[in-house]
Amino acid sequence: MYCLIMAGGIGKRFWPRSRKNYPKQLLNIVSEDSMLKLTYDRLLKITPKEKIFIVAGESLKHVMLENLGGFPEENFIIEPTGKNTAPCIALAAAIISKNDPNAVMGVFPADHLIENFESFREAVETGEKVATNHSGLVTFGITPTRPATGYGYIQYDKKLPLLENSAYKVKTFAEKPNLETAKRFLDSGEFLWNSGMFIWKAKDILTSIKAHLSDLFESVINIQAAYETPNYSKVLRDEWATILASSIDYGVMEKANNVYVVKSDFVWSDVGSWDAVYDLEKKNEEGNSLQGDVIAMDTKNCLISSQKRLVATIGVEGLIIIETKDAILVARRGESEKIKDLVDLLKRNEKNEYL
Repeated sequence: MYCLIMAGGIGKRFWPRSRKNYPKQLLNIVSEDSMLKLTYDRLLKITPKEKIFIVAGESLKHVMLENLGGFPEENFIIEPTGKNTAPCIALAAAIISKNDPNAVMGVFPADHLIENFESFREAVETGEKVATNHSGLVTFGITPTRPATGYGYIQYDKKLPLLENSAYKVKTFAEKPNLETAKRFLDSGEFLWNSGMFIWKAKDILTSIKAHLSDLFESVINIQAAYETPNYSKVLRDEWATILASSIDYGVMEKANNVYVVKSDFVWSDVGSWDAVYDLEKKNEEGNSLQGDVIAMDTKNCLISSQKRLVATIGVEGLIIIETKDAILVARRGESEKIKDLVDLLKRNEKNEYL
């Protein structure tokens, strides 16, 4: 099986640590290794490195190859600009299927935390079987442990199980719900967290893209024809300029009728915000997660991270404080989703040196 690592995001919600030239997936947020390396090492236990591909911007190529060490440079696919997941996946599927028309490919974001590897491996093997034997577009649904409002959900049809009740036909996808809706989802027993990981035959996802995103399909087929020719860079640049940003969920998965979900029980988090980091980290008796040179007096339930300088607090509660060499973020816990809006504000104010 081929594995695609989507690594082109800029991680706005992890500002000020995440920057455009050194984004979230290169940070050692939950481990001594970067999120990208954790993902790569995990996939190396499933398939050889020759079958692992990365899609990201050209500006990240050198630092990512350096971070991984030994990754085959020819398997690094350049996307000229980030245009969400559908173009990224379509480009990779077109390139992989050119060399192997019957390729089965898994798609994995570069910045997920996954524990219980054997359970993950079993889920991947199940997904590969569904993709191979049923020509299905397979996604992974995580059994929810709480009524989370930060994740999308997948409703599955219990009456249509596959492979000894480990995979099911998908009924619908649901947006991130409010708390009451999330509680109803859990009570129904029919909803899973949408992990954003997929498995399918490369030719099957391209067929679905042709049906639902025809302009994108035409562009990537033109790119595919030019791949490994002297005209490739020009064709890629010209076609990419015409491609509209779209997500694979909205553009394809919600419209296709051959979508299945593998019900999965491994520990998973998309580590999507500083609030998620606080939830994952160990806390002291005051409920604080302290990283780096920090002195916290009369301080409770805070995430405080220092890279360069001493950070000292007195009498504060429920804050996120992130210090870097050139910026300090102070935010209320529970509001870290708004950091992406702050990054947009920095851009509008032309404070590009902080991006």
